[in-house]
Amino acid sequence: MAELGTSGLMIDRVTKRFGEQTAVDALSLTINPGEFVALLGPSGCGKTTMLRMLAGFETINDGTIQLANRTLASADTHMPPEQRNMAMVFQSYALWPHMSVADNVGYPVKLRGLRGAAYHQKVQQALALVELDAYADRMPQALSGGQRQRVALARCLVSDPSVVLLDEPLANLDRHLRATMEHSFRDFHRRTGATLVYVTHDQTEAMALADKIAVMKAGKLIQWGAPETLYRQPRTTWVAGFIGQGSQLKVAAGHPGKRLEGAALMRGLNAIASERTQSVLVRPEHIQISAAPASSAAHTDKQLAAQVESVIFRGERYELTLRLPSGETLLAYHPSAPDLGSQVAVDLHQGWCLEPDQ
Repeated sequence: MAELGTSGLMIDRVTKRFGEQTAVDALSLTINPGEFVALLGPSGCGKTTMLRMLAGFETINDGTIQLANRTLASADTHMPPEQRNMAMVFQSYALWPHMSVADNVGYPVKLRGLRGAAYHQKVQQALALVELDAYADRMPQALSGGQRQRVALARCLVSDPSVVLLDEPLANLDRHLRATMEHSFRDFHRRTGATLVYVTHDQTEAMALADKIAVMKAGKLIQWGAPETLYRQPRTTWVAGFIGQGSQLKVAAGHPGKRLEGAALMRGLNAIASERTQSVLVRPEHIQISAAPASSAAHTDKQLAAQVESVIFRGERYELTLRLPSGETLLAYHPSAPDLGSQVAVDLHQGWCLEPDQ
């Protein structure tokens, strides 16, 4: 099979309107060859519309889409899907039930007139990439959901696309199978070097799979970066609430886009309410809990008093919801379970200062 992922993809201020509704609003991204990119956001944010514009299933109103310096779409240009050298994997698999696995996979190249030994070699190579070469003669209904998804992936790979587009491909699978398929997608990306654009509303899935994530809300790109950057340095209060677990508190210290460390964070939390105007994100792993009561700690720069409001066992740890003197809640992890209603002392080691949502 030919080398995949040799073409960069540029999305420049792409806009899509349906009547008076703007589904995608001046979105710009540069996707490097071989990158695994996730478009992440809640339902209705425009991520699937963006994917369909990349595939050529939707026209664009403004902006341009280019692949390897070739214009695929603009306000006055629309290259049809079959000429874009892209392939798409749908949530529903879209397999033909009357065809074998091999026939499903080979259908795109058969349409192009490929026959004989060359055809069989192409199909065999595509099935080998998704580790299904032993299932070539099976019918789709005899496969598991995860195997059917891999058949759909092999079918798009058989035509050597420059870009593979994936529309929530794990949404129809149960949780255990989703985890297994996450490993399959990571391994597939490593072995092929394909450029992948992956749509999902599941932030855990995006964080586990993608090299970079485009976080979208109401048609706009809110933040673009590596999973670790989005987790450690979310730009706005909305991104902070959407990516990972944590608590947003008000402090009288810090500036947006800056880290707030230990003592400064604690002093900012202990300030009077009128001075606490800066939002800060505190992740559970940055909170230390002392078992001893801390009734007098609310006015120190080292600890805060907190009341235990809920305790949930998560296997390797307990997840605690704590109530601070300010009335704010704090999510924390602890190896043991304190009593409900009891007082504990909390020490917050660091936080990340956030921009307000626009």
